[in-house]
Order: sequence, then structure tokens, then C-alpha cells
Amino acid sequence: MGGRFLSIGECMVELSQAGEGLLRKGFAGDTFNTAWYARACMPADWSVEYFTALGDDPLSNDMLAMIENAGIGTKNVRRIEGGTPGLYLITLKDGERTFSYWRDTAAAKKLADEADHLRQAIEAADIVYFSGITLGILSPDAVETLLSELRRAKAAGKVVAFDPNIRPRLWPKGETGRQYMLKTIEDGARAATLVLPSFDDEKTHFGDATVEDTLAHYKNLGVENVVVKNGGDGVTLSFGNAPVTHVPAVKAPAVVDTTSAGDSFNGGFLARLVTGASPELAAAHGAAVATSVIGHHGALISPELLPK
Repeated sequence: MGGRFLSIGECMVELSQAGEGLLRKGFAGDTFNTAWYARACMPADWSVEYFTALGDDPLSNDMLAMIENAGIGTKNVRRIEGGTPGLYLITLKDGERTFSYWRDTAAAKKLADEADHLRQAIEAADIVYFSGITLGILSPDAVETLLSELRRAKAAGKVVAFDPNIRPRLWPKGETGRQYMLKTIEDGARAATLVLPSFDDEKTHFGDATVEDTLAHYKNLGVENVVVKNGGDGVTLSFGNAPVTHVPAVKAPAVVDTTSAGDSFNGGFLARLVTGASPELAAAHGAAVATSVIGHHGALISPELLPK
């Protein structure tokens, strides 16, 4: 029996170097990347929908067409007159990637401005996924609108999955901004039934010394299920009152591009978990998906390159 997977967030225009002073256009964004890999790993009787806001410009039209061509539903995408999508540029120097962003006026910042539209989309879903980046692009009022609907979904028994994906550049500057960021991330976790943090982020921003600290942090916030991603050291899982378990990473033959490693793990993991796999088997699949992704260039690779 199938179901509905809803991912909420921002998809952006990606510009990357194409040689000879030319740029290549693509589309990507953390929650969209996860939707892409969930779609690739889920059976056909599951639908995958993306919830965002776009403008009415040619780039928004191109992005919408790409999403639809990937088999991801767009009926929940709001179109805002005069709006445009956010954009980022990848610069490569000595093998290292740096990112420059233009997103201050992105239409996606208004994705939660129509509460009724948001509620209808969430009520129709079986699993809802969002991230700290989703929260980081929204105004405080819009954050509360989104979290209120997610808390309703959680109370109704839906799976609500959250990746903290902590990116300080999205949040107000200074100590006051940092405290707001951390509080909002914790509020996002409290609205979720499943949290998928990356240990590097938690160590940097919450001061966690160990993976066990990260598990305890989110469990103390009332999160039932926690999956801590720790790169080459694998994944640690705490589900309900069951014993903590560990799933090793899958060694990559060659690391070409780590972009979307965590997003692709999330997509592969959630696809298997909600279709009946144990958390451990779901994590093993997610790890295999992530290994395939980092062996190729770009955030989104062909589903044909993923493990079956």
C-alpha cells in the first residue's frame, strides 16, 4: 500500500563552472535533493510532492518543469507574481568548492505565508520532511506558522522528519542571532518524530563532544527517533526505547563531490523506512545511496547510478 511523501523547503538555481568562462545551469536545494533521492528509491505506489514557492519568471518555469520531469509532484508549489527563485554560484579552486548565494528576495521565503494552503498539503501527506534551511529562510512569523502545522501533523500520528542542517549565514548575525538560530532548530526538532542531525554541525554549534551527546540532546527535547550522521564513521540510531545501534558507512571507491551526501542519505533512508524496512536496514541503504552520490559530480545524479 502506497503513501505520500511531502518535502518542504527551497530549490535554487545552481550555476557551476563549465570551462572557458561559461556557466552551467542546474537546480538543487537540500530538501529538494532529499525528495529527488526519495523518489528514486521509493516504489511507484508512493507519491513524492515538493512544497515551495516560485515566481512567474522563466527560471521558475524551468525549475518547475525539471521537478515534474523527475516524477515529483508540484501541485503544492505556490506561484508568486513578480517572484524569482534564489540562486547560488559554485566556484572551484584547487579542488575545493565555495558557494556564493543570492536569495534575499527568493519567492521561497514566502512558502508558509498561506497557512490554509500549507495545512492542506501537510494533512494530505503520510510523511513530511523539512530542514533547518527551510526554517532559516523564513520570517519568525512564518516559522511559527510552519511549526504549528507540523506539530498538528505530529499529534495526528504522521511521520515528521527534520534535518537540522545548520547554516549560520541564513540567520541573523551576532550572539542574539545565534541564540535565535539554536532555539529555532530545537523548536523544529520538538515538532518532529524523527531528527537526522549531522554530528559535525552539532559539535560546531551545540558543542557536543560525542555522538552520544547529540543523541541525548534531541532525546531530551522529546524526539522519539534520532539518526546521527557522522560521515565516514557511519550512522548511530536511537529509535524509541530500543538499544542504540550503529550502521557503518559504505566506503566510496573515490570521493568526487560530497555535495548532497547528507541529503541523499536522508532520501534513501526515509524511502526504505516508511516502506517497512528496519531502521538499520534503512540506514544501510541510505549509506549506500550517499556513497554512490559522492562518487559523481553534482548534487543530483541519475537514479540509474544508485544501488537497487
